[in-house]
Amino acid sequence: MLHSGTFTIETPRLLLRRFEPHDLEAMHRNWASEPSVQIEYGEPVYKTKEEAKVLLDKYISGYESESFYRWAIIEKASGENIGQIAFCRVYEELRTAEIEYCIGTAFQGNGYAGEALSSVIENIFKRTDFKKLEAYHRAENTKSGRVLEKSSMHITENVERFRQQGLKPEGEVCYCIEKN
Repeated sequence: MLHSGTFTIETPRLLLRRFEPHDLEAMHRNWASEPSVQIEYGEPVYKTKEEAKVLLDKYISGYESESFYRWAIIEKASGENIGQIAFCRVYEELRTAEIEYCIGTAFQGNGYAGEALSSVIENIFKRTDFKKLEAYHRAENTKSGRVLEKSSMHITENVERFRQQGLKPEGEVCYCIEKN
């Protein structure tokens, strides 16, 4: 499979790039320590900067692999790390990836998640041979649902994560997009 790894993407308001050590302060402050963000996102809350540094170091070491895709979302106006978008699962044999994303509460409602998602979809299909991208949200997570509803993705019956576990989504809404 042709991989590109995490490459820089620029949008009108955002810079999507690899995480860097200096992201720690903003990452912790803006989203990794926020229970409302992390719980909705299905991740633990990183209460201390030391805990967040362990996560950040894991992200940075992941870049050694070309099949690792995780972007820091940087708001250009402030230079702040306001969230992240990543492929949390890559199914190489199917040329499929599952996308996850989060935006800090103070930055939500501005269309940043949708802008990041659209740019990742467009650029991944141009630069790799992924043929399908998937995402899902818990039905009660309406904010994430709005991002997916507005995206170029469409509702689908299931995603690979659940298929491989022999499960049907219960309380999750699944989306996908296939390369044209």
